[in-house]
Amino acid sequence: MLTIAEQKQMLVDAILMMERAQVIDFNGHFSARVAGTDHMLINSGKSVRSALTVDDIVTIDLDGNLVEGDAVPPMEFHIHAEIYRRRPDVNAVVHTHPLWSTLFSMVGLPVLPVIMQAAVLGEIRRFDQTASINTRPLAEQLADALGNHRVVMLKSHGAVVAAEGIVEAFVLGVYLEETAQRQHLATQIGSPAVLSAEQITVINRNLWKPNLLRKVWDYHYGKLKR
Repeated sequence: MLTIAEQKQMLVDAILMMERAQVIDFNGHFSARVAGTDHMLINSGKSVRSALTVDDIVTIDLDGNLVEGDAVPPMEFHIHAEIYRRRPDVNAVVHTHPLWSTLFSMVGLPVLPVIMQAAVLGEIRRFDQTASINTRPLAEQLADALGNHRVVMLKSHGAVVAAEGIVEAFVLGVYLEETAQRQHLATQIGSPAVLSAEQITVINRNLWKPNLLRKVWDYHYGKLKR
């Protein structure tokens, strides 16, 4: 099990890598559940996503009260809190502001499984309100839209990913954006083929493995540190 210090550093690395990949911009937030508690680690609202340090990670409870740290959490902490309340299988949540996949939600088009990596995303759910999720009632509606799935897209806003851990949430966020980008580019020259349900089952089983997920993390981490 990761220590709190290790979780904080992983959150910092994940946000920095996502910012460089244009999956998070000056907004966006990534959290991790503190095992055995009703607390989470999350980057503060004022944190600079392109220059994050562990000092920008605060500990809060599910009502947004500070447990450790001296900076206020992001206004949309409710997203994370409501998912943690409902999903004991989820230990990390990221709210991204991706470039390519947001285009799809803006025009009401689905991101489809057009590349192999998309097979691990599962059914991509949609939240059809354009709003900052800064109240618990809105977060409850978003959690309803997500259900037991991994990814939900917010209309003209971004996406939310819920996963078993930080690495998994990071990879899913990256894969969503890669899928959207390639789908968009492919439509400029033709109609991209969409994976069948049978293909998705087989590919998901092959790709959803710790070593392959870590490979994606390590690739982006190498770019961050070079």
